[in-house]
Amino acid sequence: MTPRHSSPNQIWLGVSSFLGEMSMERTLVKDLPRHLKEEVLIKGWVERIRELSTVTFLILRDRIGRVQVAADPGLFAQSRISTESVVEMRGTVTPEPRAKAGYEVIAERITVLAHAENLPISINGPDLQVPPDLILDNRVLSLRHARINPIFKIQAALVHGFQTFLNQEGFVQVFTPKIVASGTEGGSELFSVQYFEEKAYLCQSPQFYKQMLVGSGYERVYEVGHVYRAEKHATSRHLNEYVSLDLGMGFIDSEHDIMELENRLLAYMLAYVAEQCPQELEALGVSLPEVPSIPKIPLAEALAVLEREYGKRMETQDLDPEGERLLSQYVKERTGSEFVFVTDYPWEKRPMYTMPKAGGLTCSFDLLFRGLEITTGGQRIHTYDLLTENIRRKGLDPNAFAFYVRNFAFGIPPHGGLAIGLERFTAQLLGLANVRQASLFPRDRHRLMP
Repeated sequence: MTPRHSSPNQIWLGVSSFLGEMSMERTLVKDLPRHLKEEVLIKGWVERIRELSTVTFLILRDRIGRVQVAADPGLFAQSRISTESVVEMRGTVTPEPRAKAGYEVIAERITVLAHAENLPISINGPDLQVPPDLILDNRVLSLRHARINPIFKIQAALVHGFQTFLNQEGFVQVFTPKIVASGTEGGSELFSVQYFEEKAYLCQSPQFYKQMLVGSGYERVYEVGHVYRAEKHATSRHLNEYVSLDLGMGFIDSEHDIMELENRLLAYMLAYVAEQCPQELEALGVSLPEVPSIPKIPLAEALAVLEREYGKRMETQDLDPEGERLLSQYVKERTGSEFVFVTDYPWEKRPMYTMPKAGGLTCSFDLLFRGLEITTGGQRIHTYDLLTENIRRKGLDPNAFAFYVRNFAFGIPPHGGLAIGLERFTAQLLGLANVRQASLFPRDRHRLMP
């Protein structure tokens, strides 16, 4: 009589088949063209559903892209899928000229990993037609949108380009404290925190640390980190917590060395974004600007241009938002550049560490991009006597900054640096109306969550 039980070989083949099924590796959407007519396992979010009598079409989205999936209506109904549910699907990649990609996945099995229910906003249209606050209140959901998600991939590429360029230029990345004993600007725009038995503050800028690390022997340093400004503003260009791209470099001859470096830095960063993010730029309809030799204009001359060309007279020796826009317009019309350095700011308008020059001016600059300041920089004071004198002239006490000032008695080379506001740069580059759109989880006067 033939035994009813399976042979050891049959049992092993069954187990092996089961293990093979369980161990199939996930295929990302971008890799599907390499697997035509092959079985694959794909995972992601269901972006859209279109039910027909004989077939149900799904658009599945993963971190890279989207693909059309065709499923039997019975298989779809059994899975009880809703849009934005997280699923995994097994199926065959099949050529399909009517699909946008030229192929689709014919689903053979669908597993719902997490159901999506009661979505507060619909995020799968071409644009989010909801108020900005509702977008930010539901940030994790809104970040899935096809015109929001790419923003932060481009922003990440900007940072990586910043780091890569400076690494190639001999800079060392550093990480400085964000809880400090005093401010760097000497002002009152500080967030205070209770630090055990002492009062401390959230860091406004890594400025002091950059200078000290230049003098410690590293010569060239940079940092990507958050900074905090306790200003009670409510504008489209300000955040109370933002990411600052900072650098400091020693053995310079003047602030023009810093501007020359930034010129090359920006050109590299934008070329890097173009290389790394072509799909994201296309999704947003963004064309990156050229970075030629960036023109320079002294502030006094800029103010004269505003009055002569636009009838705008500034009450102070500085540029207001309208002045920045008009000056950028003037420069672009005459040079084609969307960038302009504004140089030679008055001593009264710059912090205590800024190197003074003749005529009550300073070795400092701002960089405007498409009508908005995105960079402040310049040469810094590097001698002990001049620094302490300048601090006193600002009405401050050098002893309040003793941990910083004392290092200048130990020999620090001529140096300078700059800081780029990452969110502002991103917003201007991508044509966003509000800097909050370029912050994953913005912090402003009225927003502390999510």
